[in-house]
Amino acid sequence: MRLHDQGDTVLKVVALAGGVGGAKLVDGLAAVVPAENLTVVVNTGDDFEHLGLSISPDLDTVMYTLAGVANPETGWGRADETWAFIETLETLGGPTWFRLGDRDLALHMERTRRLRQGETLSEVTADLCVALDIHVRLLPMSDDPIRTIVDTNEGKLAFQEYFVARACEPVVRSFEFHGAESAAPAPEVIEAMEEADLVIYCPSNPWVSLDPILAVPGMRKAVQARPTIGVSPIIGGKAIKGPAAKMYAELGVEPSALAVAQHYPELDAFVIDAADAVWMESIRALGLQPFVTNTVMDSDAARKRLAQEVLEFVGELELAL
Repeated sequence: MRLHDQGDTVLKVVALAGGVGGAKLVDGLAAVVPAENLTVVVNTGDDFEHLGLSISPDLDTVMYTLAGVANPETGWGRADETWAFIETLETLGGPTWFRLGDRDLALHMERTRRLRQGETLSEVTADLCVALDIHVRLLPMSDDPIRTIVDTNEGKLAFQEYFVARACEPVVRSFEFHGAESAAPAPEVIEAMEEADLVIYCPSNPWVSLDPILAVPGMRKAVQARPTIGVSPIIGGKAIKGPAAKMYAELGVEPSALAVAQHYPELDAFVIDAADAVWMESIRALGLQPFVTNTVMDSDAARKRLAQEVLEFVGELELAL
């Protein structure tokens, strides 16, 4: 069936996302897809407890980006942040390796308060989106705790210890998603997948942003039942942001757009940057429909353009439900 026409057809889209790259494409999709037709399922494997607070870094990055309050320099955290809390904590000898800005801290405190009252992460996230004037449906991958563990040459490290405290310096050997095997997708996730005309893998880290989502029981099966397109986070052998390319190399795989395509056998189509056009036929040989364009999202206009191009490309394909 033809998924997208230039006429009256409007796709129902589910985007799987985590990290800054994922948040940027989600922001672009939100600009071209009606809010009621877009659901974003976000990685929670990065979540952790710190200073007694429940912190959900990927959920917050996507929320802040959609709300237009993300720090434009880092892509994460809030713009116009102040740091009185963390500066005072430092004078008291407290841990400051994970920097929490004052505005960001308020969100973590409110989330923690409500979770302790017995509300689910999905419920809290929905209300935070209302407060931030976000109309897109934003869902954590699960309400059950799932924690990404990085097995390194220095032993097993909790993700934030590896990513922030150690600045990704240890050599990666493998990844584990503790709690995933007994977790369930958050309410509405599978329903959204079943209703979707298209699933999009955002340009997020395959190992630690999208693999945790796919590790939740039922998610990979749900994805395989829908037309699915991925967008490569690797451009010219490098990641725009984050350690994805470093992880590939340390795991013995040449970091490339082709390697990302090989990582996801369930995809139907794959979007790569013009810098990686050399891999086009190799990707086609995997059974995927390749699409080459400029995938660098260095402005709001670029985010919107890429989202629109992805949807238009899908409209040219015959992908059977």
